Amino acid sequence: MAKRLDEKLAKLPTSPGVYFHKNAAGEIIYIGKAANLRNRVRQYFHPSTLLGAGASDLKTAQLVNEIADIDWTEVETEVDALFLEAEMVRRYMPPYNILLRDDKSLSYVRINYKSDYPTVAFIRQPLDDGAQYFGPYISINEVKKALRYLRRAFPYASSKPVNQKRAGLHYHLGLDPGLEDGRTSLEDYRANLRKLMKYLRGNRLALVGEIEREMKAAAKARDFELAAKLRNQLFSLQALKRQVLFSDREMLDASKDQALVELAKLLGLSAPPRRIEGYDISHIQGTDTVASMVVFINGLPSKTDYRKFKMRLPGNDDFGHMAETIKRRLRVENINKWGKPDLVLIDGGKGQLSVATAARDNVGQSKVPMIGLAKRFEEIIVPKERGFDIVALPESSHIVKLLQRIRDESHRFATVYHSMLRGNRQTASLLDDVPGIGPATRKRLIRHFGSMRALSAANESQLQKVLGPKTGKAVAKYLAAFKN
Repeated sequence: MAKRLDEKLAKLPTSPGVYFHKNAAGEIIYIGKAANLRNRVRQYFHPSTLLGAGASDLKTAQLVNEIADIDWTEVETEVDALFLEAEMVRRYMPPYNILLRDDKSLSYVRINYKSDYPTVAFIRQPLDDGAQYFGPYISINEVKKALRYLRRAFPYASSKPVNQKRAGLHYHLGLDPGLEDGRTSLEDYRANLRKLMKYLRGNRLALVGEIEREMKAAAKARDFELAAKLRNQLFSLQALKRQVLFSDREMLDASKDQALVELAKLLGLSAPPRRIEGYDISHIQGTDTVASMVVFINGLPSKTDYRKFKMRLPGNDDFGHMAETIKRRLRVENINKWGKPDLVLIDGGKGQLSVATAARDNVGQSKVPMIGLAKRFEEIIVPKERGFDIVALPESSHIVKLLQRIRDESHRFATVYHSMLRGNRQTASLLDDVPGIGPATRKRLIRHFGSMRALSAANESQLQKVLGPKTGKAVAKYLAAFKN
């Protein structure tokens, strides 16, 4: 075994975390999680690990033969390690994570947040149904176990009961909101789900701070019942440190994320960029044009910080729309609200980056670093005083993997918003000729059903619940005639 590897193994901590096996070229070939990093990683190099003759043992032996270096990131709990591992695998797609799956199916956590009875469930394949999806996860049993612990802090329903008007046993155990008989309002339940989703996105520290502030505000307002509830949430989150999810079978610090460290060195930044923002434009032939702003904190997506912009400039003008987006983002009021990015990533080449830097300079924020990622060859475009530098790195590099992840996320977010606007516009135009349906009612229908497809599929009874008997019947009749 190489001396370098011996030295790394000697330095392994005993805390929970995520580890990265690398080959001689420095490429990440496997990512795993551990309750005890020292014990878990050293198991790979113990003779007893490779004594078996099964297919999985042969694959593991092949993996170990390729390991030339190891890195790791420490976290506070096994739950944190579980969700961080999922994000890192999604970013790097290491070959051995796929090879060692043994044909297990990937799973997702589904939260239909916008429903009138939101539930948390597990599903094999995400659907385009407006629900929030988290994953994919390979170790679904561990995710289910983690959700059982998190349910104590953030009670949720796992299914909608049929013909049940009283809160069930799970409510009395503190695991269910009790929507059936109004024990918890839908508004409060959704607020609770927002906290759960923040945890699943890896924003545990921000979540703890949020709950602490809410608890102090409730105590100051002498709402001691709410303050006690929030205190119990904090206790439940602290108790996660004592929970065992995966034992030794198997929040990211920016200074330990190799991609961020290498990126800072490449761009000549004084420190690894903590907050990276990615931007993209989406439209179809110049209609319903939108821009997305996604935010990665310490290399991980911070979805609560995402923002979207509906373009004011008409027509099909990607350069003009990018300039408008950057100007609006870097206005003083938005910097005061959202903070200033440590790095901005523009989806595009020299043209898009040129107009973005000009817009940045026009609003007096010339010190905000910007780079572009050209799609064709995944080249990094770096602006200089005169022209641009083109940096071509192998697609296996940590920097490229991180930038691709941010770019793809900005594209996804822009496309989703564009699709929503297009669907809303189509819905509005479809209902323009229905007697008794004005702008406010159209908005209410769109907000309630979420999409044109869902509205078209609604029956008369569902429409009457939203619009009342007379108007609901008229809309149902109109939609039926339209479908025919």
